[in-house]
Amino acid sequence: MRILLTGGAGFIGSYLSESLLNDGHIVTVIDNLSTGSRDNIAQLENNERFKFVEGDILDRELMLKFVRECDCIYHLAAAVGVKYVLDNQLGSLITNVRGTEIVLDLAHVFKKKVFFASSSEVYGKNGGLKSFKETDDRILGAVNISRWGYAFSKGFDEFLAVAYHRSRGLPVVVGRLFNICGPKQSASYGMVIPRFIQQALKNEPITVYGDGKQVRSFMYISDAVVAIKAIMDKKEAQGEVFNIGSCQSISIADLALNIKTLSNSSSQICFVPYAEAYDNNFEDMFYRVPDISKIENIIGQFSKLKLDEMIKEIINHYRGN
Repeated sequence: MRILLTGGAGFIGSYLSESLLNDGHIVTVIDNLSTGSRDNIAQLENNERFKFVEGDILDRELMLKFVRECDCIYHLAAAVGVKYVLDNQLGSLITNVRGTEIVLDLAHVFKKKVFFASSSEVYGKNGGLKSFKETDDRILGAVNISRWGYAFSKGFDEFLAVAYHRSRGLPVVVGRLFNICGPKQSASYGMVIPRFIQQALKNEPITVYGDGKQVRSFMYISDAVVAIKAIMDKKEAQGEVFNIGSCQSISIADLALNIKTLSNSSSQICFVPYAEAYDNNFEDMFYRVPDISKIENIIGQFSKLKLDEMIKEIINHYRGN
């Protein structure tokens, strides 16, 4: 099968590209390298079934050429990471909204199946200690709080994808990704696990933003790739939205302590106010853990690697490099 993968030089995209090649597919990656890197896909470029195109999903003519030639699309290209989104507000919104519209429209024209990678950000700042179901209501902050623009743009993309399915019959599957982690993930855009690990291995202060009581879940990249490919292959998944993540939760303060312990670090754990880390208008959410019963009912259990095992794998990667 000929597969087009947007954002394929990014962290998740590079692992997905490699897995699809291992399955015997022909993979074309389009990436503008705004947050992706050629280093992520360097080991793939000698494969005759792999092609890298440095380009932008906003370039409709470029996208038309490659959508026409492919059999299906994995659309991962998007702004990535809280820090990057806050530093590139307008560009992030345009990429997420206009870029996704181009992908979906061309997929409809040429009758191509699409996987669209959404984000747990769409749940906004819902309170409580309840795992999120795909049907839950969402609460987004005010327009002057920049981070909610990203959540709104990904939510709009979901509405657009589902509308293309319902109105035009486009075979599209939406996956809401929850904090995917693993080797090669950059700490540059606000990703917490690689940032903590790099600080711990250098015995530098591990900087926890806020009070550290905020609760998250983390899923290993190999498990995420299995889930993405599996749900893409299910006909009953078309037109549906699925959480893709782990149910294992942890506070960010405890995450910092775990990483310090597992890396045998002498780092101090320091708490940094959000206003100092980002800006005075920054808002965060207390709890973000998925209910994954919907996707497991279709593809079975997929989240297998436990958090401490993930952390050890990533620590070993950094030590080896």
